[in-house]
Amino acid sequence: MWYLFAGYAAATAILSLIHVVATKRERTASRIWGIILAYAILFFVGAQGLLGFYGHAFRPGETAEMIGWAAGSPFQFEVACTNLAFGILGIICLWMRANFRLATILGYSIFLLGAAVGHIHQLIAFDNKAPGNSGAILYADIIIPTVLLTLWVIQFVISRRRRERELIDKCTQQVEKGGEDGRRDKA
Repeated sequence: MWYLFAGYAAATAILSLIHVVATKRERTASRIWGIILAYAILFFVGAQGLLGFYGHAFRPGETAEMIGWAAGSPFQFEVACTNLAFGILGIICLWMRANFRLATILGYSIFLLGAAVGHIHQLIAFDNKAPGNSGAILYADIIIPTVLLTLWVIQFVISRRRRERELIDKCTQQVEKGGEDGRRDKA
């Protein structure tokens, strides 16, 4: 399972680099971090959500066995639908920005961290050492939210600082010109 997450990281890095190099728009730190965030969400939320949906909806027996669950649980279809919803949201994040991305990250983070708590409980209470319970998936359920939230914070802080600098520059220019609103000292 670790190879899947390594593939997502590699795809995020490669497509982000291609996007940054190929774009004709200004290459600001805010824009570059936004591109990295968009691709990270695309793969770690979008692709993983769709794969989770596929596994729980169309291969429920194998998926249940991998997690250490009993096959045939009706909750598995609900988990499939949750994964489908996040998969679609992750893809939409390529076009939607700011608050939509944050909402998607927060929702998915709550889902994954809740799953991590469940995996840890299964591991401690029932000695469930199935690969889909105590292996790479457990680490991913903690690392993915941490990485996505960190990327969002970095992009947010850089964007905010840029907007503040632009506002300060605009105000400074207005003061130097004597103000744009016509209030000049006529003494």
